[in-house]
Amino acid sequence: MTSQVLADLPVNLIIFILSTFLGVELIRHVSRLLHTPLMSLTNAISSVSFVAALIVLSETTNTFILTLATVGVALAFTNIVSGFLITERILRMFRPRNKEAKSSK
Repeated sequence: MTSQVLADLPVNLIIFILSTFLGVELIRHVSRLLHTPLMSLTNAISSVSFVAALIVLSETTNTFILTLATVGVALAFTNIVSGFLITERILRMFRPRNKEAKSSK
């Protein structure tokens, strides 16, 4: 199993790098109005990655895979939390301001 994982590693790294570049280009060309729905979608995808990495962590004994799964959990968790924070910030921009701020102007 370990030799198969190491044999597939270069192909998987190439796919990862190409998908990263493709994702950056796709997100760069998204309209600003669609960023909030897009952020919600990426949070959902990150939660699937988070659960998958937790499952791998619970079932593996290989140190290399354990390290990659730990990094995956950390990155997915960071992406989920920061996605929710950014979404909240974007939604706050669309809320009406309170009356006190309007009356002081």
